[in-house]
Amino acid sequence: MANHKSAIKRVRQNKKRYMRNKAYRTRLKNILKKSRMLIEAESDKETVEAQLKEAEKVIRKICSKGIIHKNKASRLISNLYQKAHRKFKQAQAS
Repeated sequence: MANHKSAIKRVRQNKKRYMRNKAYRTRLKNILKKSRMLIEAESDKETVEAQLKEAEKVIRKICSKGIIHKNKASRLISNLYQKAHRKFKQAQAS
């Protein structure tokens, strides 16, 4: 355990930041899961596009706060859009 006043404060700050970041990471996982499930299940393109825009907004916000790296954010967004595009392209071909 920390002995100095500044070290004790640092422990408090780290704990507060950890809890905040954990909430953001949980939100990220939930929005990704929801988006992927919707892409798999939904046949309505407008509904999926609306969900993807919402997911992109959340991902970019989390990235701007430094919770995830900007390249990871771009990769997650890209993968979601690619998955949706492949599904609707496949459905259109059928």
